[in-house]
Amino acid sequence: MGEKQGVYAASVAPLHVAPLHVLMLPGLDGTGRMSTSFLSALHAHGLTTQAIALPAQGAQDYATLAEGLWPRLPHGPFVLLAESFSGPLAVELAMRHPPGLRGVVLAATFARRPVPLPAAGAALLSPAWPMPPVALLARLLLGRWRTREDLSMLRDALAQIPAATLRQRAAATLRVDVRALLPQITVPTLCLQARQDRLLWPPSVAELQALLPHARHVALEGPHLLLQACAEPAAAVVAGWVRALPTAD
Repeated sequence: MGEKQGVYAASVAPLHVAPLHVLMLPGLDGTGRMSTSFLSALHAHGLTTQAIALPAQGAQDYATLAEGLWPRLPHGPFVLLAESFSGPLAVELAMRHPPGLRGVVLAATFARRPVPLPAAGAALLSPAWPMPPVALLARLLLGRWRTREDLSMLRDALAQIPAATLRQRAAATLRVDVRALLPQITVPTLCLQARQDRLLWPPSVAELQALLPHARHVALEGPHLLLQACAEPAAAVVAGWVRALPTAD
């Protein structure tokens, strides 16, 4: 009798379901080097993670980048997380309906040009246009959250990428417009905004809220580089949301 009870108990025990894999598309530097702390924080919450580097050579427009990244997407269930520059890229990829895609996280990002400059302004980003000093970029991207470690991290990440590539990516942000694609996203979506974002034009944030009314929108205290400066609280929000997603259709 006791043996039968043991068999029955085992048969009705809940099955352990592994959490969804999180695939991260990094910001303008495209390396993922600046996301180590955030990915470690997600890992501490029990999630498996990977940052996929953007190609450092070749065309840097969103359509070309999406074409190159498509074959590198996981075959199993995953969540696509994109920050800043890569937000429109995630939208482009989501519209191709990867079989394993279960959710999209858009962090401190935009659907069209993030600054109040016309698309024609992309032509101004010529090879002769100098990159801003790292100290100035840190002030813009990190604000009062910047530290010496952040400055070093930012400097190292940018040093890995040709200046011409960074200029091409900056120009691509002025030309992109994926607003028409946002209502077509069919998987659950989480939008993270930084309350002290000095880079994104406020209408860019408002557009995401208006065009993704069924998404979960969360605003956290922090600068544009939210995932770097506020890794722990951002990871807690993302991990809680990811764990609530279904792993199958």
